[in-house]
Amino acid sequence: MEARAITAEVPAAPRMAVDPLELVPELAEVSAALFKATGNRSVPRTTISLLQLRAGQIVGNTYLTVLHAGFLRKAGEPEERITAVASWQDAPCFTAAERAALALVEAVLQPSAHGERVSDELYAQVAEHYEPKALATLMIAIGQVSFFIPIALIAKPVPGRSFNEPWN
Repeated sequence: MEARAITAEVPAAPRMAVDPLELVPELAEVSAALFKATGNRSVPRTTISLLQLRAGQIVGNTYLTVLHAGFLRKAGEPEERITAVASWQDAPCFTAAERAALALVEAVLQPSAHGERVSDELYAQVAEHYEPKALATLMIAIGQVSFFIPIALIAKPVPGRSFNEPWN
């Protein structure tokens, strides 16, 4: 496979010509169920968007990164916090609970050279900030964005287009 030159223009059309939702309409039900599960108010929607933005950054997907940054902007998050997600470890603008959520998504999505991705120590740290329902919601939120990662990487919807219209 030939690599694209870094100075080459990026196509402004999705790789997959047809929206996967049109091909597999059941996807709408799955998406709605995941959104409902993460919207149970046990974890602030902002925290969920922060960890999902970080997931998009980790997998190097512009569509997911732009999408979740946009959700945060729409929610009124300051640009400083949105920009700092990429380097959250030394950014003073995140709460301890948000840091725990960001550490958790990184542990799940990045390989570990030291064995288990989510160590007992990390689990304990996250559990200090989230009661069991909230912790389960964080797991579902990571699963939600992880569910859409293959669609974003393979079909390549156009970044910056509406969540409901990335193929238009």
